[in-house]
Amino acid sequence: MRVAVDVRVSTPRQAQAQTLEPPLERLWAPIHAHGWPWAPEAMFRDDGYRGAPLAPPGLARLRDRVGRAEVDRVRSTAPERLARQDVQQGLRLAALERDGCQVECLDRPMRQDPQDQLVLQSRGAVSEYERSLMAERMRRGRQAKFRAGLRWPWTRAPYGYRLDPDRPREPAGVRGDPAAAAIVAALCTSYLEAGQSVFGLAQDLMAHHMPTPSGTPRWNHATMRGLVPHPVYTGHVYAGRTRARPARTRHSAMTPIGLSATS
Repeated sequence: MRVAVDVRVSTPRQAQAQTLEPPLERLWAPIHAHGWPWAPEAMFRDDGYRGAPLAPPGLARLRDRVGRAEVDRVRSTAPERLARQDVQQGLRLAALERDGCQVECLDRPMRQDPQDQLVLQSRGAVSEYERSLMAERMRRGRQAKFRAGLRWPWTRAPYGYRLDPDRPREPAGVRGDPAAAAIVAALCTSYLEAGQSVFGLAQDLMAHHMPTPSGTPRWNHATMRGLVPHPVYTGHVYAGRTRARPARTRHSAMTPIGLSATS
């Protein structure tokens, strides 16, 4: 019996708190008790992945192993760990069972009778509804913090500023970078008063061997266009100015349908 373990936590904070250790002990205990063969690569974990993505990395690797007939049984804590949405949960369970793999859940034992299947679908629908409510509450909380000035809308500071590495979203942790601030002031002066183009600004920085915000030696036009007119240099910070939408077309014909990027 070749057994694999699938575990996941929803947020990076839970991953740092090592909340995976208790469920892992519960999943491992029967494996050791029955003497089933076990290897470290048979544990598939996704730290900080919510139930929304179609294929988290650990689950994708597990499905590949099952498709190659290398796993006979998958142990998880609950079906909701595979997916929160009812449709995705059913598709993932059906795909694993179709490849000859038995799925075993500790908290939600599953059988093939109609009553258990109905309960499974109902729980999947409730989990999907709960996830939608949680996402909406988190969105409202972020908006309230933005309006109150208690949270920055970025995790990477604009050029010329530094953030507290432990609390990058808190305004109290923002510090100025004197060297980068002098470069920004010179760029804005050349752009506004001397009328220098964005291309000319990039050429001057490379001529003086000034590194980019990411530390590379080459400045491109996109970086300059996002740096010079940035509203943060006039004392304004904006949040929620863009919206992510599904791309209308796939960037490549090799991209699987349903995994297209956002625009």
